[in-house]
Amino acid sequence: MKTQSERLSRAPRRTRASAHPVSGVRFSKTRMCGIAGALFFSMMTHVQAQPAVAAATAAASARAAASQSTARAMPFAEHGPNCVGDVAMHTSVVVPLGKSTMVALPEPVRARTVGNPSVVQAMLVSPRTLYLLGSDIGSTNMIVQGRSGSCSIIDVVVGADTSGLQQAIAELMPSETGVKVQVAADTIVLTGTVSDSVKAQRILELANAFAQRPQTPLAGQARNGTALAAAAPAPATASTTNSPTPLHIIDMMHIAAPQQVMLEVKVAEVSKTLINELGAAPNLQGAFGSWNVGLLADFLSGGMSALTLAKANNKPLRLLLDAEHDDQLVKMLAQPTLMAISGQEASFLAGGKVFIPVPQSNNGNGTQTIILQEERFGIGLVFTPTVLENGRINLKVAPEVSELSPTGVTVTASNSNNTSILPLITTRRASTTVQLNDGQSFAIGGLLKDNITGTIKAIPGVGELPILGALARSTNYQNDKTELVFVVTPHLAKPLPPNYPLPTDHFGKVSEGGIYATGNMEGHAPAKPAAPQPSAPPAPSAPVSALPAPSAPAAPVAAAQPDTPAASPDAKAPADASAQPVATADPVATPLPEAPAKLADDQTQPATH
Repeated sequence: MKTQSERLSRAPRRTRASAHPVSGVRFSKTRMCGIAGALFFSMMTHVQAQPAVAAATAAASARAAASQSTARAMPFAEHGPNCVGDVAMHTSVVVPLGKSTMVALPEPVRARTVGNPSVVQAMLVSPRTLYLLGSDIGSTNMIVQGRSGSCSIIDVVVGADTSGLQQAIAELMPSETGVKVQVAADTIVLTGTVSDSVKAQRILELANAFAQRPQTPLAGQARNGTALAAAAPAPATASTTNSPTPLHIIDMMHIAAPQQVMLEVKVAEVSKTLINELGAAPNLQGAFGSWNVGLLADFLSGGMSALTLAKANNKPLRLLLDAEHDDQLVKMLAQPTLMAISGQEASFLAGGKVFIPVPQSNNGNGTQTIILQEERFGIGLVFTPTVLENGRINLKVAPEVSELSPTGVTVTASNSNNTSILPLITTRRASTTVQLNDGQSFAIGGLLKDNITGTIKAIPGVGELPILGALARSTNYQNDKTELVFVVTPHLAKPLPPNYPLPTDHFGKVSEGGIYATGNMEGHAPAKPAAPQPSAPPAPSAPVSALPAPSAPAAPVAAAQPDTPAASPDAKAPADASAQPVATADPVATPLPEAPAKLADDQTQPATH
């Protein structure tokens, strides 16, 4: 039997409240207190949980940062991807500096590893697409792991961007389509074929100007080399640094047909020297008596002439006369010829060399050393040809003519009376740059010199007398005239003919007996074989006229029957001119000319009727 309390506990709230009013009030208060306590407990729990959550978040961030720093410090073997199976073959990707590219992957990416993040920046734009940005010139590689666990290696090469240089060459020189611009790291390589050396030099100048442009690397945000595919990487921020990468240039271009230039230089010089000397030196000794007169003149040595009056007692009266008339003429013609490839320097020297002593500074022990310095003399030529467009030739030419002077230089030592004569080299040189056409001659340098030197030595007063004064004075007059000119003539070199002449062609061998018998050191040149004559062409056969030969006047031909076929217009006259032609049946045919057509002189005229 249930008690009243059990019945009330199962009864509705209204029934319980009406049955026991006091108990209902007590139950309502108890319920309100429970709700309030639950709210207070939840508030206290939330307040106490906030520091714990913050601490847990901070600890997780610290652990992540520590793991990242540890991953940077750890070697690749400890933090690299755990690949499954064999590594796929290498894939090479070339990225210009400052430009980007996309790489399609065979499967979604789980993780990626960049060997040198400062060279290339890599990020995933989709599960199967990798975005690469060239940050600095260099090379590195990446290891990409797919979801299946297999790995593949991607080699990345970042080089200078040469598309601007290739475009400039195409725009400025559209005819040079064979030039290719390639890049190898920080080096620009010019390859291909150019038409001439001028175009090659211009392309090289463009490449030098392009290489001087600063190639600044892109310094991106430092990120970990390994990143999960699920994590969204932060966008890279590029900043320009002040350390540009220098570029080098390697010229591997070659000229299609290098033109060769032959240069002829003529050095023509005429030198004339006129010397007039007149002087006297009397010497009187002894007394009067019988005299002998003698004249001694040495014109070859250039010394003074002596007029001697000798007395019987050998007391001479000597009168020295210095009179000379010297007229010298020197003509020199040098014509060196030299050949060089367009754009290359060539030199020529026909002469010799002499050693000149040159003193050196004192050494440690106070003695002075003398070394021998080599000096060259002769006919020299240095030139650099460059074939321009339209056949013009640019020449940097420096001809030189030098010779040893017969006088020399007299040098006396400071601490002794020893006198030395050192060689003196007289030099004529010209250096200039000209532009000429093939075969044109220009005078690039010249010299016209006229020196007059006059000297009079006399006894004051006596030397000024009209007639006797000539015995008391000495007169020297010298006039030097020199005319020099350099003439250059460039030629575009061409092959020589088969039988070109040589300087030795006119020199024949002479036997020893012939030398004693005739006294001739040079024999007769051997006869040259006659040049082969081309065979005569075969005589042309008698021409065959396409028109029938004119016939003699005859009776009119009756009209042809309608079924008679007309003669073919392609029918030819018989080769024999005496044969009668076949008349056409066409009554309206054009009449033939009365005289046959005139043939060439080497052909046979057809017989006329």
